[in-house]
Amino acid sequence: MAPKTSVSGVEKGRVSVFVKEGDSVTLHTDVKTNQQEDIKWYFIDIRIAEITGDLSYICTDVQCNEGTERFRDRLKLDHQTGSLTIMNINPTDSGLYELKIISIRNSSEQTSSVTVYDVPAAERDEMKGKSVKEGESVTLNPGVVKNPNDLMTWYFNDICIAEITAEPRKICTDVQCNNGTERFRDRLKLDNQTGSLTITNTRTTDSGLYKLQISSSSFSIIRSFSVNVTGVYHLVYFP
Repeated sequence: MAPKTSVSGVEKGRVSVFVKEGDSVTLHTDVKTNQQEDIKWYFIDIRIAEITGDLSYICTDVQCNEGTERFRDRLKLDHQTGSLTIMNINPTDSGLYELKIISIRNSSEQTSSVTVYDVPAAERDEMKGKSVKEGESVTLNPGVVKNPNDLMTWYFNDICIAEITAEPRKICTDVQCNNGTERFRDRLKLDNQTGSLTITNTRTTDSGLYKLQISSSSFSIIRSFSVNVTGVYHLVYFP
């Protein structure tokens, strides 16, 4: 099992990413297609994705190689940058991902080592869903130690509700992140060290899917948390 002390590292030009089973991870190319590059992704020397600059040819997984269905319906290719997203990742997806960018003038290669570690049963249940009573507080824990240069962004219903940047001064929650978004006004607490998010005085309307995006220049990870806030009912006795 991979250590939970970090989500990334760089060694001899290789990007290493540690992700939890069930996460989504995006491997960035740091380029923009300009109708000249041919971008190819390989996993264990097997082509799993390709895109040409003029978008005349695009393929992922089984479309690139018949009979190769390891990532069926779990790969997304960014048409602008060629970045590759692996969704609902599992331990068999661990290994070396090679990126080859070929143009008329030159070519370049990049290698990303992805390690997917199993999630303990207790933590798996926590990620599947947290149930709290209305009025209680709930904390969503990223499960990693924040790297100084990482950008952590929390979303609720795809709306940014909290964010921590590399600069401690650039931290926001709820209405500070989005003008007019006051659902959680004065009820969110963000841990600057871990990036964990605490929702205080919860309401039933806080129920739903929360997503945490951890981003760096080389990759981004999306982690999902389900929260269910149940109402509190009072029994009234009549004489």
